[in-house]
Amino acid sequence: MADQGPENFRAGYAALIGEPNVGKSTLMNGLLRQKISIVTPKPQTTRHKVLGILSTQEFQLVMLDTPGIIAPRYALQQAMMAAARSALQDADCVLFMVDAAHPRKAEDAIHREAFTMLREVRRPVYLVLNKTDLVEKPLLLPLIASYTAAFPFKQTHPVSALTGDGTAALLESLHRELPVHPPYYPLDIVSEQSERFFVSEIVREKIFLKCREEVPYSTTVDIVEFKEREEGKWFISADVYVERDSQKAILIGKKGAMLKDIGQAARVDIEQFLDHPVFLDLHVKVREKWRDDEQWLRRLGYSS
Repeated sequence: MADQGPENFRAGYAALIGEPNVGKSTLMNGLLRQKISIVTPKPQTTRHKVLGILSTQEFQLVMLDTPGIIAPRYALQQAMMAAARSALQDADCVLFMVDAAHPRKAEDAIHREAFTMLREVRRPVYLVLNKTDLVEKPLLLPLIASYTAAFPFKQTHPVSALTGDGTAALLESLHRELPVHPPYYPLDIVSEQSERFFVSEIVREKIFLKCREEVPYSTTVDIVEFKEREEGKWFISADVYVERDSQKAILIGKKGAMLKDIGQAARVDIEQFLDHPVFLDLHVKVREKWRDDEQWLRRLGYSS
Protein backbone atom coordinates (compact mmCIF):
# COMPACT_ATOMS: atom_id res chain seq x y z
CA MET A 1 0.00 0.00 0.00
CA ALA A 2 1.26 3.47 -0.84
CA ASP A 3 1.11 6.54 1.43
CA GLN A 4 -2.29 7.26 2.96
CA GLY A 5 -2.96 10.34 0.86
CA PRO A 6 -5.35 13.16 1.84
CA GLU A 7 -8.58 12.61 3.73
CA ASN A 8 -11.44 11.33 1.52
CA PHE A 9 -8.96 10.17 -1.11
CA ARG A 10 -10.52 7.63 -3.47
CA ALA A 11 -8.79 4.66 -5.07
CA GLY A 12 -9.89 1.59 -6.97
CA TYR A 13 -9.63 -0.65 -10.00
CA ALA A 14 -11.48 -0.42 -13.32
CA ALA A 15 -11.40 -3.31 -15.81
CA LEU A 16 -11.61 -2.51 -19.53
CA ILE A 17 -13.56 -5.31 -21.22
CA GLY A 18 -14.77 -5.82 -24.77
CA GLU A 19 -14.14 -7.46 -28.11
CA PRO A 20 -10.76 -7.14 -29.84
CA ASN A 21 -10.03 -3.79 -31.48
CA VAL A 22 -12.75 -1.75 -29.76
CA GLY A 23 -10.14 0.69 -28.43
CA LYS A 24 -9.46 -0.46 -24.85
CA SER A 25 -5.73 0.16 -25.08
CA THR A 26 -6.20 3.49 -26.85
CA LEU A 27 -8.58 4.64 -24.12
CA MET A 28 -6.21 3.70 -21.30
CA ASN A 29 -3.25 5.35 -23.05
CA GLY A 30 -5.34 8.47 -23.63
CA LEU A 31 -6.47 8.75 -20.02
CA LEU A 32 -2.90 8.26 -18.84
CA ARG A 33 -1.60 10.66 -21.51
CA GLN A 34 1.17 8.13 -21.94
CA LYS A 35 1.55 5.00 -24.02
CA ILE A 36 1.40 1.93 -21.78
CA SER A 37 -0.48 -0.62 -23.89
CA ILE A 38 0.66 -1.35 -27.43
CA VAL A 39 -1.83 -0.47 -30.16
CA THR A 40 -2.15 -1.79 -33.71
CA PRO A 41 -5.01 -2.00 -36.24
CA LYS A 42 -4.97 -5.80 -35.90
CA PRO A 43 -7.31 -7.57 -33.45
CA GLN A 44 -5.96 -9.51 -30.46
CA THR A 45 -2.88 -7.30 -30.11
CA THR A 46 -3.26 -7.24 -26.30
CA ARG A 47 -2.44 -10.61 -24.76
CA HIS A 48 -1.76 -9.74 -21.13
CA LYS A 49 -3.63 -7.89 -18.43
CA VAL A 50 -1.84 -4.53 -18.62
CA LEU A 51 -2.03 -2.26 -15.58
CA GLY A 52 -2.08 1.53 -15.92
CA ILE A 53 -2.24 3.89 -12.93
CA LEU A 54 -3.83 7.34 -13.17
CA SER A 55 -3.20 9.41 -10.04
CA THR A 56 -4.34 12.88 -9.07
CA GLN A 57 -4.42 14.70 -5.72
CA GLU A 58 -7.98 13.42 -5.22
CA PHE A 59 -8.04 9.87 -6.56
CA GLN A 60 -6.12 6.96 -8.01
CA LEU A 61 -7.70 4.95 -10.82
CA VAL A 62 -5.94 1.65 -11.54
CA MET A 63 -6.97 0.53 -15.02
CA LEU A 64 -6.72 -3.07 -16.20
CA ASP A 65 -6.50 -3.30 -19.98
CA THR A 66 -7.49 -6.81 -21.01
CA PRO A 67 -7.33 -9.05 -24.09
CA GLY A 68 -10.38 -8.85 -26.31
CA ILE A 69 -13.22 -11.26 -25.58
CA ILE A 70 -13.16 -14.13 -28.08
CA ALA A 71 -14.07 -17.80 -28.31
CA PRO A 72 -10.64 -19.34 -27.59
CA ARG A 73 -9.23 -21.84 -30.07
CA TYR A 74 -5.91 -22.73 -28.40
CA ALA A 75 -4.16 -22.50 -25.03
CA LEU A 76 -2.76 -18.99 -25.52
CA GLN A 77 -6.24 -17.64 -26.19
CA GLN A 78 -7.56 -19.51 -23.16
CA ALA A 79 -4.87 -17.80 -21.07
CA MET A 80 -5.89 -14.45 -22.59
CA MET A 81 -9.52 -15.02 -21.54
CA ALA A 82 -8.34 -16.04 -18.07
CA ALA A 83 -6.54 -12.68 -17.86
CA ALA A 84 -9.78 -10.89 -18.74
CA ARG A 85 -11.75 -12.83 -16.14
CA SER A 86 -9.15 -12.16 -13.43
CA ALA A 87 -9.36 -8.43 -14.18
CA LEU A 88 -13.09 -8.58 -13.51
CA GLN A 89 -12.45 -10.20 -10.14
CA ASP A 90 -10.02 -7.43 -9.19
CA ALA A 91 -12.21 -4.55 -10.37
CA ASP A 92 -14.35 -2.11 -8.42
CA CYS A 93 -16.10 -1.18 -11.68
CA VAL A 94 -16.06 -2.31 -15.30
CA LEU A 95 -15.97 -0.47 -18.61
CA PHE A 96 -17.65 -2.57 -21.30
CA MET A 97 -16.43 -1.10 -24.58
CA VAL A 98 -18.12 -1.31 -27.97
CA ASP A 99 -16.91 -0.10 -31.36
CA ALA A 100 -19.76 2.26 -32.27
CA ALA A 101 -18.55 2.48 -35.86
CA HIS A 102 -18.72 -1.31 -36.37
CA PRO A 103 -21.01 -2.62 -33.61
CA ARG A 104 -21.86 -6.24 -33.06
CA LYS A 105 -25.51 -6.85 -32.17
CA ALA A 106 -26.05 -6.83 -28.42
CA GLU A 107 -27.67 -10.26 -28.56
CA ASP A 108 -24.79 -11.95 -30.45
CA ALA A 109 -23.15 -14.96 -28.77
CA ILE A 110 -19.89 -13.20 -27.84
CA HIS A 111 -21.77 -10.43 -26.06
CA ARG A 112 -24.13 -12.85 -24.35
CA GLU A 113 -21.07 -14.64 -22.96
CA ALA A 114 -19.59 -11.31 -21.85
CA PHE A 115 -22.82 -10.26 -20.15
CA THR A 116 -22.90 -13.60 -18.28
CA MET A 117 -19.38 -12.90 -17.01
CA LEU A 118 -20.37 -9.40 -15.94
CA ARG A 119 -23.46 -10.56 -14.07
CA GLU A 120 -21.41 -13.12 -12.16
CA VAL A 121 -18.93 -10.57 -10.78
CA ARG A 122 -21.67 -8.13 -9.72
CA ARG A 123 -19.71 -4.94 -10.32
CA PRO A 124 -21.08 -1.63 -11.63
CA VAL A 125 -20.71 -1.76 -15.43
CA TYR A 126 -20.42 1.28 -17.67
CA LEU A 127 -21.26 1.02 -21.37
CA VAL A 128 -18.56 2.90 -23.31
CA LEU A 129 -19.38 3.46 -26.97
CA ASN A 130 -16.03 4.23 -28.58
CA LYS A 131 -15.09 5.67 -31.99
CA THR A 132 -18.07 8.03 -31.96
CA ASP A 133 -16.04 10.46 -34.07
CA LEU A 134 -16.76 8.05 -36.95
CA VAL A 135 -20.53 7.86 -36.37
CA GLU A 136 -23.34 10.32 -37.02
CA LYS A 137 -24.86 11.19 -33.65
CA PRO A 138 -28.48 10.15 -34.47
CA LEU A 139 -27.24 6.62 -35.18
CA LEU A 140 -25.99 6.28 -31.60
CA LEU A 141 -29.45 6.37 -30.02
CA PRO A 142 -30.76 3.01 -31.37
CA LEU A 143 -27.37 1.44 -30.62
CA ILE A 144 -27.51 2.62 -27.02
CA ALA A 145 -31.11 1.39 -26.74
CA SER A 146 -30.20 -2.11 -27.95
CA TYR A 147 -27.36 -2.49 -25.46
CA THR A 148 -29.18 -1.05 -22.47
CA ALA A 149 -32.06 -3.44 -23.20
CA ALA A 150 -29.64 -6.38 -23.10
CA PHE A 151 -27.79 -5.50 -19.88
CA PRO A 152 -28.40 -3.22 -16.85
CA PHE A 153 -25.52 -0.78 -17.37
CA LYS A 154 -25.05 1.81 -14.65
CA GLN A 155 -24.25 4.59 -17.14
CA THR A 156 -23.59 5.03 -20.85
CA HIS A 157 -20.69 7.10 -22.17
CA PRO A 158 -20.17 7.85 -25.88
CA VAL A 159 -16.48 8.66 -26.35
CA SER A 160 -13.69 8.87 -28.85
CA ALA A 161 -10.59 7.41 -27.25
CA LEU A 162 -8.55 8.72 -30.18
CA THR A 163 -9.62 12.37 -29.95
CA GLY A 164 -10.45 12.41 -26.23
CA ASP A 165 -14.04 13.52 -26.80
CA GLY A 166 -16.25 12.41 -23.90
CA THR A 167 -13.41 10.94 -21.83
CA ALA A 168 -13.42 13.73 -19.23
CA ALA A 169 -17.08 12.99 -18.35
CA LEU A 170 -16.28 9.26 -18.19
CA LEU A 171 -13.34 9.89 -15.87
CA GLU A 172 -15.44 12.07 -13.58
CA SER A 173 -18.05 9.29 -13.32
CA LEU A 174 -15.35 6.76 -12.47
CA HIS A 175 -13.90 9.09 -9.86
CA ARG A 176 -17.28 9.21 -8.08
CA GLU A 177 -17.58 5.40 -8.29
CA LEU A 178 -14.26 4.70 -6.58
CA PRO A 179 -14.39 3.83 -2.88
CA VAL A 180 -12.79 6.07 -0.27
CA HIS A 181 -9.43 4.35 0.12
CA PRO A 182 -5.73 5.25 0.35
CA PRO A 183 -3.78 4.96 -2.92
CA TYR A 184 -2.67 1.45 -3.80
CA TYR A 185 0.49 2.65 -5.53
CA PRO A 186 2.88 5.59 -5.24
CA LEU A 187 1.31 8.61 -6.93
CA ASP A 188 4.25 9.11 -9.31
CA ILE A 189 4.17 5.77 -11.17
CA VAL A 190 1.98 4.75 -14.12
CA SER A 191 2.45 0.97 -14.02
CA GLU A 192 3.87 -1.81 -11.88
CA GLN A 193 5.04 -3.93 -14.80
CA SER A 194 8.74 -4.23 -15.52
CA GLU A 195 10.82 -2.49 -18.16
CA ARG A 196 11.50 -5.92 -19.67
CA PHE A 197 7.76 -6.45 -20.16
CA PHE A 198 7.28 -3.13 -21.93
CA VAL A 199 10.34 -3.68 -24.14
CA SER A 200 9.04 -7.08 -25.23
CA GLU A 201 5.63 -5.53 -25.96
CA ILE A 202 7.21 -2.79 -28.11
CA VAL A 203 9.02 -5.40 -30.20
CA ARG A 204 5.81 -7.40 -30.56
CA GLU A 205 3.91 -4.26 -31.60
CA LYS A 206 6.35 -3.64 -34.46
CA ILE A 207 5.94 -7.24 -35.61
CA PHE A 208 2.15 -6.75 -35.67
CA LEU A 209 2.52 -3.52 -37.63
CA LYS A 210 5.01 -4.81 -40.20
CA CYS A 211 4.00 -8.45 -40.75
CA ARG A 212 0.78 -9.78 -42.21
CA GLU A 213 -1.55 -12.75 -41.97
CA GLU A 214 -0.70 -15.39 -39.36
CA VAL A 215 2.88 -14.34 -38.55
CA PRO A 216 2.12 -11.78 -35.78
CA TYR A 217 -0.29 -14.18 -34.05
CA SER A 218 2.28 -16.99 -34.08
CA THR A 219 4.98 -14.76 -32.60
CA THR A 220 6.06 -14.03 -29.05
CA VAL A 221 9.03 -12.13 -27.64
CA ASP A 222 11.26 -13.18 -24.74
CA ILE A 223 13.80 -10.72 -23.32
CA VAL A 224 16.84 -12.86 -22.48
CA GLU A 225 19.34 -10.15 -21.55
CA PHE A 226 18.91 -6.58 -20.31
CA LYS A 227 22.16 -4.91 -19.31
CA GLU A 228 22.12 -1.36 -17.97
CA ARG A 229 25.37 0.53 -18.35
CA GLU A 230 26.47 3.76 -16.70
CA GLU A 231 28.08 4.87 -19.94
CA GLY A 232 27.19 3.92 -23.49
CA LYS A 233 24.19 2.07 -24.83
CA TRP A 234 22.20 -0.41 -22.78
CA PHE A 235 22.29 -3.92 -24.25
CA ILE A 236 19.00 -5.74 -24.83
CA SER A 237 18.82 -9.21 -26.37
CA ALA A 238 15.48 -10.75 -27.30
CA ASP A 239 14.42 -14.09 -28.74
CA VAL A 240 11.47 -13.87 -31.12
CA TYR A 241 9.64 -17.21 -31.30
CA VAL A 242 7.51 -18.44 -34.17
CA GLU A 243 5.89 -21.83 -34.77
CA ARG A 244 7.20 -22.76 -38.23
CA ASP A 245 10.32 -22.37 -40.37
CA SER A 246 8.25 -20.60 -43.04
CA GLN A 247 7.24 -17.95 -40.49
CA LYS A 248 10.86 -17.55 -39.45
CA ALA A 249 11.84 -16.90 -43.06
CA ILE A 250 9.13 -14.24 -43.41
CA LEU A 251 10.08 -12.56 -40.14
CA ILE A 252 13.77 -12.40 -41.07
CA GLY A 253 13.06 -11.35 -44.65
CA LYS A 254 15.31 -11.26 -47.68
CA LYS A 255 18.88 -10.73 -46.51
CA GLY A 256 17.52 -9.94 -43.04
CA ALA A 257 15.65 -6.84 -44.22
CA MET A 258 12.38 -7.45 -42.34
CA LEU A 259 14.05 -8.20 -39.01
CA LYS A 260 16.30 -5.17 -39.41
CA ASP A 261 13.26 -2.98 -40.11
CA ILE A 262 11.44 -4.34 -37.06
CA GLY A 263 14.50 -3.85 -34.88
CA GLN A 264 15.08 -0.27 -36.00
CA ALA A 265 11.45 0.72 -35.41
CA ALA A 266 11.42 -0.99 -32.00
CA ARG A 267 14.71 0.59 -30.94
CA VAL A 268 13.38 4.10 -31.52
CA ASP A 269 10.37 3.50 -29.25
CA ILE A 270 12.41 1.60 -26.65
CA GLU A 271 14.91 4.46 -26.39
CA GLN A 272 12.06 6.91 -25.97
CA PHE A 273 10.46 4.70 -23.31
CA LEU A 274 13.70 4.10 -21.36
CA ASP A 275 15.08 7.59 -22.03
CA HIS A 276 18.42 5.99 -22.85
CA PRO A 277 20.19 4.76 -26.00
CA VAL A 278 20.07 0.99 -26.48
CA PHE A 279 21.59 -1.71 -28.63
CA LEU A 280 18.79 -4.14 -29.55
CA ASP A 281 19.76 -7.64 -30.64
CA LEU A 282 16.92 -9.78 -32.05
CA HIS A 283 17.08 -13.51 -32.78
CA VAL A 284 14.30 -15.49 -34.46
CA LYS A 285 13.74 -19.06 -33.24
CA VAL A 286 11.21 -21.79 -33.99
CA ARG A 287 9.19 -23.35 -31.19
CA GLU A 288 6.52 -25.57 -32.70
CA LYS A 289 2.99 -25.17 -31.32
CA TRP A 290 4.14 -22.91 -28.47
CA ARG A 291 0.63 -21.38 -28.33
CA ASP A 292 -0.74 -24.75 -27.16
CA ASP A 293 2.10 -25.60 -24.77
CA GLU A 294 0.95 -24.88 -21.18
CA GLN A 295 4.47 -25.12 -19.74
CA TRP A 296 5.84 -22.77 -22.39
CA LEU A 297 3.01 -20.30 -21.83
CA ARG A 298 3.82 -20.20 -18.11
CA ARG A 299 7.50 -19.65 -18.92
CA LEU A 300 6.57 -16.70 -21.14
CA GLY A 301 4.29 -15.19 -18.50
CA TYR A 302 0.96 -15.80 -20.27
CA SER A 303 -0.45 -18.03 -17.53
CA SER A 304 0.29 -18.77 -13.89
